[in-house]
Amino acid sequence: MQKSRGSERRQFPRIDHELPMKVAVNGYDFVTSSQNISCVGAYCCLNKYIPPFTKVMVKLNLPIGQKKRCRVECKGVIVRSEDEAQGGFNVAIFFNDIRDEYRHKISQYIDQLLSSGVPSTT
Repeated sequence: MQKSRGSERRQFPRIDHELPMKVAVNGYDFVTSSQNISCVGAYCCLNKYIPPFTKVMVKLNLPIGQKKRCRVECKGVIVRSEDEAQGGFNVAIFFNDIRDEYRHKISQYIDQLLSSGVPSTT
């Protein structure tokens, strides 16, 4: 039995959270922040149109303590790119090549935020 799109639930929690990130694609390096993130992808704004199915490299620095950060690097693919009203383009990135330990670190970070009261998105 197939689920309708309206009743679909995400397998992994996604939170609205601003996390600094770098996206490298086709010789361009973007410094941006996530609008939301999960252990399988992120949504952010870039100042250049990047078409869907474009491969990217993503770098995140997860705060894991007062002064510590955990660097996460992975490959991704643009799955959606939309005009942003304020200028720029909102892009959804699926992490298609990420080490299990990095996926786990992101998941732990999200769980930590959820336990502190940050709501998940559906």
